[in-house]
Amino acid sequence: MAENREFYWRRLHSLLGVIPVGIFLIQHLVVNHFATRGEQAFNDAAHFMESLPFRIFLELFIIFIPLYFHAIYGVYIAFTAKNNTRRYGTLRNYMFFLQRISGVITLIFVTWHVWETRIQAALGAEVNFGMMEEILANPWMVAFYILGVVSTTFHFANGLWSFMVSWGITVSARSQKISTYATLGVFVVLTVIGIRAILAFV
Repeated sequence: MAENREFYWRRLHSLLGVIPVGIFLIQHLVVNHFATRGEQAFNDAAHFMESLPFRIFLELFIIFIPLYFHAIYGVYIAFTAKNNTRRYGTLRNYMFFLQRISGVITLIFVTWHVWETRIQAALGAEVNFGMMEEILANPWMVAFYILGVVSTTFHFANGLWSFMVSWGITVSARSQKISTYATLGVFVVLTVIGIRAILAFV
């Protein structure tokens, strides 16, 4: 029974990492990328997201609850996993190890980012270009945000590979090899979008 329960928890963890958390990540990066078109373009995109109907419901049940279930259960997986990269130095073994490390970094980064933006908005601050410009005026914060974005996009892209394997989408060695290249492309594209958005505020 305990093994069956853990199997289903891990499946739910995997599913939530792609739907809805992964979809939200892509949407969030795209909205932030409007900063590359200037202050007004970003503010318009941010205000459009803030004006969505049922916003609190969407944030709570589509973003925060799935996100933190995935994150907290992911930390449990990270600290109970047996990493053996020294004994088995294969690419997938290193990716398995990096997935756990990037998950912890991503949790720290996302929590900090939520505090600096969404929580401050709830306290009366306005989430706009000026807010992000002020946050990223500190070079250490620029480095932290770049690390956070790279960690987050890697965690999503590599998790997408694992998701396709565990859900039976990529079963053969050939399909898994193809998905390795495809998810690498996802990582590169999302990372470029994220870093360009950060640098637009600097």
